[in-house]
Amino acid sequence: MRSVGTLTRADLAEAINRRVGLSRADALGMVEGVLRHMCQALSDGENVKISGFGTFLLRDKAERIGRNPKTGVEVPITPRRVMTFRASQMLKDRIGAS
Repeated sequence: MRSVGTLTRADLAEAINRRVGLSRADALGMVEGVLRHMCQALSDGENVKISGFGTFLLRDKAERIGRNPKTGVEVPITPRRVMTFRASQMLKDRIGAS
């Protein structure tokens, strides 16, 4: 069943199986398909918005100078793309986040 504190792909498939009545294999295939589609959109440079849940945002960060906290030596931090998640107001309200 469900791991303590973590919702897994199997948990999502199990919920679909119980609520919709799809077979376990079909439910897991549906979950995998949705996640695959989201991953493909993100790798293509698109943001992913799930209404009422939140938005996965991509952002390109420029090169900058950082500092090694142990030695104090300045080092260049290479440019990179980062992904962030911004929860929708509806999700924040449901979980009690401000």
